[in-house]
Amino acid sequence: MIYCSTIIPTVGRSSLVRAVESVLQQHLPDGGFEVIVVNDSGKPLPKAGWQTSERVQIINTNKRERSVARNTGAAAAKGMYLHFLDDDDWVVPGGYQHLWKLSQTSSANWLYGMTQLVNRQDQPQIRLRHNLHGNCFIQVMSGEWIPLQSSWIERKTFMQIGGFNPLLAGPEDIDLLRRILLQHEVAETPNLIAQVIIGGEGSTTDYVHHPEASRWAREQILNASGVYTRMAISAVSPSWKGRMLRVYLTSIIWNLKQRRLFAALSRAYFSLMSLMQSGTSLLSKHFWAAVIKPYASLTFERGFQEAKEAD
Repeated sequence: MIYCSTIIPTVGRSSLVRAVESVLQQHLPDGGFEVIVVNDSGKPLPKAGWQTSERVQIINTNKRERSVARNTGAAAAKGMYLHFLDDDDWVVPGGYQHLWKLSQTSSANWLYGMTQLVNRQDQPQIRLRHNLHGNCFIQVMSGEWIPLQSSWIERKTFMQIGGFNPLLAGPEDIDLLRRILLQHEVAETPNLIAQVIIGGEGSTTDYVHHPEASRWAREQILNASGVYTRMAISAVSPSWKGRMLRVYLTSIIWNLKQRRLFAALSRAYFSLMSLMQSGTSLLSKHFWAAVIKPYASLTFERGFQEAKEAD
């Protein structure tokens, strides 16, 4: 039985060797794993020792971008879980064992652990400890993010929601998380899973169009049924109730700018419902602060604070 399929889209960077070998060095107590390298560079990959491993298969796409490459790898995968790793990131020793142990005790569809962010010189920056559990839909709709590199996603769930949106190149991972959490839950292990490169230099992410693409993708989710109820259940404090109201208020503005009057009216209706159902939270300063201010990730705040204290 293949327990996990690791899918690594690549544009042929030399760091691919480290990424693949970091997975091949993992061990699972029950069931094996496979590595699917999706070559999206449009040219043959340089010869490397990992290509002779019977755990590895290479699939070629032709400059179709990450979403298509990942979906192609997922279509060929046989594992119960999917792990999406970029070709410049890597899994730490023992990472898979921690996720496997979590899978034995949790029925969540998205399993994840801690992430170490590093710069392009492989120097540690901050660690991401998310503390997100169960239904945290409003948290991710507000701006929280769980890296794919530190996550196992149930393959059946991934296929049911249609995988990555091929129209997105940048916020496709955020969009996937939001669409999965609209119906499913996450579970966390406190252990470190992966090292993830940050920074625009050498990145294939389109950071220029990233904010607008993310906004567009979030609007598509707001059009889905059950969104209001799912957010309301996960808004367990005055602050998160305020965030929920802000999600709808900012959507009204966006849709008016796009001249989508019907959508703006729909968002106004849910804004009113959110306000009316906030109850005593309306008396909290945290509620109104969340409505007024743009969201700043609590995960990153903790990470920066820990790094500052360590210095």
